[in-house]
Amino acid sequence: MQSSDLIKLRHSSASVSPLAPVRRVFFLVPGTTDRYRCGGLSVALHTARLVNRLMPTDLVTYRTRQDDYLFLDDLLQQEPAPGETLWVVSWGFEVPKLLRRLRGRHVIYHAHSSGYGFDLPSGVPVFAVSRNTLGYWGDRAPRNPLFLVPNALEPHWLERGARLGAAVAEAGDRSIDVLVQERKSSRYVLGQLVPALRKLGLKVVVQSGWVEDLVALFNASKVYIYDSAEYWRSNGLSEGFGLPPLEAMACGCVVFSSFNHALADTLEPSVVGHQIGCGSLAWDVRRICESVREPAAWRPTQERLNQLLSEHTETALMSRWRSALAAIETMPSDEVPLRRSPTLVLRFNRKVGRILRLLRRLISRR
Repeated sequence: MQSSDLIKLRHSSASVSPLAPVRRVFFLVPGTTDRYRCGGLSVALHTARLVNRLMPTDLVTYRTRQDDYLFLDDLLQQEPAPGETLWVVSWGFEVPKLLRRLRGRHVIYHAHSSGYGFDLPSGVPVFAVSRNTLGYWGDRAPRNPLFLVPNALEPHWLERGARLGAAVAEAGDRSIDVLVQERKSSRYVLGQLVPALRKLGLKVVVQSGWVEDLVALFNASKVYIYDSAEYWRSNGLSEGFGLPPLEAMACGCVVFSSFNHALADTLEPSVVGHQIGCGSLAWDVRRICESVREPAAWRPTQERLNQLLSEHTETALMSRWRSALAAIETMPSDEVPLRRSPTLVLRFNRKVGRILRLLRRLISRR
């Protein structure tokens, strides 16, 4: 998202769909400057803009005070708990600290990645952006309200992507054989695969840094490689939603990818995408060269791709948020929420149960 697109989330009430009781929604981010630029920030900005069509919504910073946005410290002083505001937190390692500051208020955890190691207070709803993240919290917080709200592709990917059957004509001159984005790429891809492909004469572009028009870059590429498993494993975290392969497919690229975490939500091996870094280097090279020569044979069918992209439109995202917000409005705020049983207690009870069953068998034999 370009800096000029940073949303000003104060719309007139006439543009807000009714939801009783109508609350104000605050999306918390540390800041919106270049220092914080990442996929998580882009998703927060995009989602907040869409939720603003359902309920009055503002972006709130909590690390950097910025003239264009509200600041968390000021808001906490102005509105005593519990208040009527719905607070949305999402920023990884900072979620526990934010939840402590927002104790007693209405809070949603917008769960992107998993693996941060913290537990959630009872009753805090989880809005998971992928089935992988949903499953993680379904195990770790089974008594918390859980909802699936996959991220949406921004409209320019769907409107300008040069895929077969799109409103725009398919790109006739794809001058880039293979596109790799340096960030999150594995050492294998950058250190072995890219040199091997270049040695065979393929034009391989390794993109790094800021690109003004990513859609144009993807439209000019035949094959897109995304191998993030090593990156996330080294950080002890997960691929939260995996939009880049979807963006590439929206632009008509053949996708070779890892299938870790949320990537498995959308990529089916050899059907929607193709696994990278498996078997051998030679096998990867052969398959990529074949896909460069005949990309149509390696892309998903138009029907399958259209179905996949339709599940990640802004309309689909808004529908899921509308449903989830309506559901949490029915949750009683004056009743004690169910709590999960601690893992140590569960394991202790299991061992005690085994011992008791063994004792009963011994007694019955006498």
